Amino acid sequence: MCGICGIAGPATASRASVVRRMCAAIEHRGPDSAGFHEDDRVALGMRRLAIIDVAGGRQPVTDESGSIVAVFNGEIYNFRELRAELLAKGHRLGSASDSECIPHLYEEYGTDFPRRLRGMFAIALWDGARRRLVLARDRLGKKPLYYRVDGAGLAFASELKALLADPATDRTMDPVAISHYLTYQYVPAPYSAVASVRKLEPAHVLVYEDGQHRTSRYWHLDYRPARSRVTATEDELAEQLRERLLDCVRVRLVSERPLGAFLSGGVDSSAIVAAMSRVTGERIRTFSIGFDEESYNELPHARRVAQLYDTEHHELVVRPDVLDILPLLARSFDEPYADSSAIPSYYLAEMARQHVVVTLNGDGGDEALGGYLRYPLFLHSTPRHIPTLVARSLRVGGRALRRPGARSRLLGRASRAAILLSESHPARRYGRFLSYFKPEEKEALLSDEFARQVAHRDSYRFVEDVWQAHLATDPVNRLLAVDTHTYLPGDLLPKVDITTMAVSLEARSPLLDHTFVEWAAALPGDLKVRGGTTKYLFKKALEPWLPHDLLHRRKMGFGIPLGDWLRGPLKGVLHDLLTDRTARDRGWFRPAAVDQLIAEHMSGQDRSPHLYALLMLEMWHREVVEAPVAVTT
Repeated sequence: MCGICGIAGPATASRASVVRRMCAAIEHRGPDSAGFHEDDRVALGMRRLAIIDVAGGRQPVTDESGSIVAVFNGEIYNFRELRAELLAKGHRLGSASDSECIPHLYEEYGTDFPRRLRGMFAIALWDGARRRLVLARDRLGKKPLYYRVDGAGLAFASELKALLADPATDRTMDPVAISHYLTYQYVPAPYSAVASVRKLEPAHVLVYEDGQHRTSRYWHLDYRPARSRVTATEDELAEQLRERLLDCVRVRLVSERPLGAFLSGGVDSSAIVAAMSRVTGERIRTFSIGFDEESYNELPHARRVAQLYDTEHHELVVRPDVLDILPLLARSFDEPYADSSAIPSYYLAEMARQHVVVTLNGDGGDEALGGYLRYPLFLHSTPRHIPTLVARSLRVGGRALRRPGARSRLLGRASRAAILLSESHPARRYGRFLSYFKPEEKEALLSDEFARQVAHRDSYRFVEDVWQAHLATDPVNRLLAVDTHTYLPGDLLPKVDITTMAVSLEARSPLLDHTFVEWAAALPGDLKVRGGTTKYLFKKALEPWLPHDLLHRRKMGFGIPLGDWLRGPLKGVLHDLLTDRTARDRGWFRPAAVDQLIAEHMSGQDRSPHLYALLMLEMWHREVVEAPVAVTT
C-alpha cells in the first residue's frame, strides 16, 4: 500500500521540491520509504508501506527501456499469474512485487491494461516516448485519486492534502460540491470540495497528452440475471458462493507483514473470519470495538464468533475524546465528511495497527448481496402498496411539506411517508432514502447567494443516472446498483481508506473482489432480498459456518451515540463553530435556520445528522482550507 503523487507538464525550478512536499503530506500512507522520478516533462513521487516483496518491491517501477515509469497504490492479487504471462511473452521482471507488472502490462495492452488487474489500485504511469500520463482507478473505488488540470499541466495525488501542499492549487470551495455533500454526507465523484480539483471516478482511466485530458470507463457491472444463476438450485448457488468467498479471501492472505481481521459480529465480517479460518488453518488475529451504551455495542456478538473460531481476539471499549478526534478526522479526510461511523472506524484501525499491518474486512457485502434494511423498506413503501385514496392524500401533504419550515412542524412516520411519496419518480424516492438534507431542507438552510450558485444542480441526478442505466434489471438489483455506484465509493470506501491509512494500516475487502461482485450482480434480486429478509442467499450459504441466531439477528450497523454527544461533550463546540462570527460571515447559511436546528436538537428532536454535517463542514474549512500554505523556494 502506498501514496502517490506527481505533476506532468513543462519542468519548473520548483517542481521537484513541490512533489517532495506533496509526498511528505501523505507519508502516513507509506512510512517505510519514498521514491521519485523526474524528467523534463514529469515528476512522480510515492510513499511505500511495504507488504509484498518487502526487500525488492521499490517504486517507481519501469519497463526494460526505462521509458515507461509507474507509481502505484494498492494491491494486485493476480500478480503471480500476470508475472508468469509476461515472462512467457519475453518481458524481464527484476523483482517479485505486484507493482512491477504494471509498466509491462501497459506495453502489451496500452490504456486497456487495468482490465487485466484483479485488486485495488490507483496508478499513475508515464509513457515518455508518447509524452503521455495515464491515471487509472480500480473498478469499485477502493483507492482514491485526485487530480488538477490547468494551463501548467496536470497534478495528481492519492489524497487532496497532497495537492493542497502545492501552492499552485486554488483552495476556493466548490459550492455545488458542498450542496451535494449536504445531501449525502460526502462529496460524490467527480467533484471534490475544492473547485480546482476533481476525483477520478472508479473504473476510469484518464489520459493526459498534448495539454489535453480525456477520461473513459473500462468496466461496467451487469445486473441482468445470468441464466446459470436462474436455473441453478439455491443449494448449488450457496455452494458456489462459499467457494468464491474462500477464493477471494485466499488471494488476500498474501503478505510478508502481520495480518488480521476486523470483526463486528455482523454477517459480513463474521463470514470473512470463518473463511480465513478455513483457508489458513492458523489462528487469526481479530479486532473489535464497542461502546458503553448497550444499544451501540456489538462486542458480545463479535466475541461469540471469536470464540467459535478460537481467534486471538482484541477488544476496545471506545470512550472517545470527541473534541480531539473531530479535528483529526477533518484533517485526515481533506474534504467535509459527515458519516459519524468514521469515529469508531479510526479507533478500530488505531487498535489493530498495534498488532498487524494488514486487515481483512467485510465491506461490500451489503451492496453485493442486499444487506441494507432500506431495501425491503423502500420496496414496500411505493404507492402501489398503499390504498389509492391514502396515497393521494399523502401526495397532497407532501407538496405542502416542501414549503420552508413546514417539515419541522410535522413529525412522525406519516409526514416522512408523505414527503417520500410526493416524489413521482422511483429514483427520486430512493434518493430521499439516501439523503440527509432533503431539497426543501436545503432550501430553508442555504443563503440566497449560496442557493443562487447551486441552482439547477440536482443532487438526485447521481441516483437517477444509475437508475436509468439499469432499467433492464429487477427492482432489488436496481437499488443495489445505485448503492454500488454512489454510496459505496462515495461514503463507505473513503471512510475505510482514510481511517486505516491515517495509521499506516492496509485494509483488504474480499467481498469487493470484482469477480465476486460480478457473480453476485447476476443473481436474481429475490435471492438477495426476499420479503423482509435481507442477504437471503448469503445467510443460507453461511449456515454451515455460523450460528442461525447470529445470521438472522437485526442489523445494527457501525453507529455511535452522536445525538447524545451533541447535547453533551460536543454542545459547546457545536455552538462555537456554527454560531460564531467567523461561521456567520461566510454567508453560506441562514443563521435562523442553523439556530433552529440546534434548538430542536437540544429540545429532544434528533437533528444529529444535519448538525454533524454542518459541524464537519465548518471544521474542515478551518482545519484544511484555512491552513497555512507553504511557500515554494
